[in-house]
Order: sequence, then structure tokens, then C-alpha cells
Amino acid sequence: MGTSKKQTGKPCITLVPIFNHLKEEEMADIMKVIQTKSFKKGERIFQAGDTSDTLFIVNRGQIKEYRLSESGKEQLVRILNPGDFTGELALFREGVHESYAEAMMNSGVCMITREDLQKFLMEYPSISFRILSEFSERLARSERQTTSLATEKVETRIAMFLGECVSSDDPKMVVELPMSKKDLASYLGTTPETISRKLAELEEQGYIQLETNRKVRILDLDGLLLV
Repeated sequence: MGTSKKQTGKPCITLVPIFNHLKEEEMADIMKVIQTKSFKKGERIFQAGDTSDTLFIVNRGQIKEYRLSESGKEQLVRILNPGDFTGELALFREGVHESYAEAMMNSGVCMITREDLQKFLMEYPSISFRILSEFSERLARSERQTTSLATEKVETRIAMFLGECVSSDDPKMVVELPMSKKDLASYLGTTPETISRKLAELEEQGYIQLETNRKVRILDLDGLLLV
């Protein structure tokens, strides 16, 4: 699965926040043990039941992480872009993956084993603080998502998602959806048809303007967040 080789440059650790604060010589030490692997669109990086002993860092492309329900329904956990990472729980305990990771396009991944990274955590304690910071952010996002799925109507979930995606620095207030409507539906706990219908309704109500299939212009952010 995928094609593997030793890393020769340092794009991975300069992209990911848990490493890019290190000094040049410290990053050089880490680069000696990092491996890279290329995956084609649709190819799995890992699956539920695989041994979990490696940190995966997205170097290029896009990866989706998801779980399967007992009925086989896919539930999207997160979308990983360059600089994002997964498999971090392997750093602290032995076990197996409970989710699946799949390339959404041709992608490159950098990998570092538990044994190697634990050694660097001892040498460079600042990495531990960066990882804990990322853990807290992911936990907060997970709790928001769980609460939203349990208590909010679909249009509110969509509105909240768009509000999180829009950049306050963008005067045009244009959101490019980071995933397909199928994946967005999985993430928000609904169906692609419902996503399309609710986006159309929000457009009719004057909150948004659908520019393309993946681009949404926010016309009334305050009103949208009150939907």
C-alpha cells in the first residue's frame, strides 16, 4: 500500500506546528528517522484494526479520517491537509487504529514511529506542549460536533460549519468547502441531498450566495449564525 522512501528534505516538519518551532539542528535530527510514502486517490493509509505505532503527517494532498458504524455507514472524523497529523495516540499507548484514513487525492505522508518520537519528546520537551495544545483543540472541536449533532437542526449545523470556515481576514467572505457534499453530510450527520436543499434555502433567505458547487459567499454572517 503506497510507495515508501527515506525523506531527504524537511517539508514535513516545517509544515507541522509540533516541529516547526525547533532549531535547525534539532529538525535535522528528526529528519534522519522520518519516512515518506505516496498514496493514490482512494488508497488507504491505515484502517481499523491495524497496529497503531506511527505518527502520520500530511505533506501534500488531502486525507480523510473516518469511522464505520455497525451498519457500515461512514462517519467522517476530520479532513487532514498539509501540516495536519494523525495517529498521535500511538505516542502514548500501544493499540490498534479505530478509524480509517484514505487519500482524497494523490497525497504524500511523512511517518515517524512511536519509539523514535518518544525519544525526541525526552530530548525536546517543547514538542510535548505543542502536541497537548493540538489535543485540546481537537477535543474542543469534537465536543462541539457531538453537541451539535445531538441538539441542533441541520440548517444550524451547516450555518455553524460555514461560520467556522470563513476567514475574518477575507473581505469577500467566501468559503471554499474543504470536502465534497457527501463527506460534509457524513461530518454533519445528514445526507448530501439535505445539504444541497438546506444550502439552497439559506441562499433563498439571503444569508449566502452559492457561487460554485464548492464555493459559498457569506452575505449575512450575523444572521447566518442565528439560524
